[in-house]
Amino acid sequence: MSKTSEQGHPRGLYLLFFTEMWERFSYYGMRAIFILYMTKALFIDKAFASNIYGSFTGLVYLTPLLGGYLCDKFWGNRRSILYGGILMAIGQIFLYLSASMATPDVQSASAVTFMWAGLTLLIIGNGFFKPNISTMVGQLYPKNDSRVDGAFTIFYMGINMGAFFSPLICGSFSEFKYGFLAAAIGMIASLISFELLKNKHLNGPDGKPLGMPVAKVDGKTYGAIIGSILLIFGLLNFKNIVAMIFSAGALADPNSMSYMIEHLDLVAYLIYASLIIMPLIILTDKSLTKDERERIIVIFILAFFVIFFWACFEQAGASLTLFADQQVDRAIDVHISKFMIAALFSVIIFYLGKALGWFFEWSKKSISMIQIIGVVAIVALTLIDKISDIHLSEFPSPWFQSINPLAIIILAPFFTMLWGKLANVNMEPSSPLKMAMGLGLVALGYVIIAYAVHGISPSTKIAMFWLFALYIVHTMGELCLSPIGLSMVSKLAPARLSSLLMGTWFLANAVANKFAGTLSALIPPGAGEEPAAAGAAMPSFMGIEISNLFVFFCVFIVLSGAASLILLALFRKIIKMMHGVN
Repeated sequence: MSKTSEQGHPRGLYLLFFTEMWERFSYYGMRAIFILYMTKALFIDKAFASNIYGSFTGLVYLTPLLGGYLCDKFWGNRRSILYGGILMAIGQIFLYLSASMATPDVQSASAVTFMWAGLTLLIIGNGFFKPNISTMVGQLYPKNDSRVDGAFTIFYMGINMGAFFSPLICGSFSEFKYGFLAAAIGMIASLISFELLKNKHLNGPDGKPLGMPVAKVDGKTYGAIIGSILLIFGLLNFKNIVAMIFSAGALADPNSMSYMIEHLDLVAYLIYASLIIMPLIILTDKSLTKDERERIIVIFILAFFVIFFWACFEQAGASLTLFADQQVDRAIDVHISKFMIAALFSVIIFYLGKALGWFFEWSKKSISMIQIIGVVAIVALTLIDKISDIHLSEFPSPWFQSINPLAIIILAPFFTMLWGKLANVNMEPSSPLKMAMGLGLVALGYVIIAYAVHGISPSTKIAMFWLFALYIVHTMGELCLSPIGLSMVSKLAPARLSSLLMGTWFLANAVANKFAGTLSALIPPGAGEEPAAAGAAMPSFMGIEISNLFVFFCVFIVLSGAASLILLALFRKIIKMMHGVN
């Protein structure tokens, strides 16, 4: 039998908690600085950088289909997590090398190439890692175990702890390369914790090891993996590959075939086509009953509306980071003494020693000795001035991305309690209604920021309060939609198609993230930039010129607001098609 903690959960849950926490630290730390790195160090224009960001985050949600297939047929969860983690660690190191090669004032070709390689490895590695570690959480428990919901709540907290700390750390360095290096260290920490303790703690309720290899991988499968890596590298680097083939003159002519080829967005076509093809494959399954087919249609309908939510929400890593960097007054005057820093590290050392002792089942005496040695070392470093005071004169723009995970940690228990209280009095909103509320809250967040920028000049900066308010309102929207959607898919999907339908749900996230990059590219030039940039041509969307930030944010108000209203109008019909599932 698997060992159980004092809280009634297997120790394996906390191993997965820490593994995912460090992996998310790595991902969100990289993401927090990525758009700034492209625009400031590689001198990529904002529109192209936004498209790269969208392609990267979109493919991150597409490759779990490949990772899930290889896991189920060959590798098992453990090996998939290991290989995925190794690829992601190497990918972060490639980004570190890319930033090390970056040169001031001019774009470095080698730095750009290493960036493409790093992104490719991160995408493939995430495809192996992401779907498998979440699956293992449920495998720790017997069927219909009441602890499962609580287990996923704990696991979700691990995700958000990593997402909270990573922008604060990776976004604090003056040089981008150290931010990527910190992200690489986070991924390596995730791998080490998993490999050291997996054999001891990752066992099922029957005591048998979880996630063991299913079969040996043949040469064709390895060829497919290598081919997938090369394909994604080619898709990401498509524009540069075309530029190497055709002459500069041919590429400059808008009427030439080479120009049209260069401007093809193959990543978008791949992601969008996948979302169309997968539902067609599933819905043509002749074994589906009428009720099953209608429930699956509900999943696809709601997945369509979810695209608009995440496309607006995921501006956090792209346009909102650029906005925070350029047009938010981030001036602060904060002094943190070395004694406060030492006290914080002492608390971390104390609880880290306790956690390690719990995992490895050390004696209380051994745990106390480790804690004492650690705290004494911190105090000694402070006294000999190896730890210095910190003075912040500016709030780093990547730090804004920590607001969302912190707000989730604070607000998630409140929302859980709220839904429970409403359920007790038969007033809990249905899942589609909760999702409509989530879309409405995203629209409200953009109403707040649009009000803040209305009528101001490009040289005027707004107070940080407005961006804080947007992120908090958006977090409330996420809590209404994201966990509700995942739960709904698991309830509506037939058991024999549950994994496939969950993968299709993530495809909607892939579309949303790619669309988010496209929308982010609409941010108008001029804000906080040089006069030359301010005179650049304005982007347009559906025939409307995006001439200022107010119009830009109104795009998101309309998209998310309209989606919310349409879903509200349809939710009674949708509930009928769910056939008793809520």
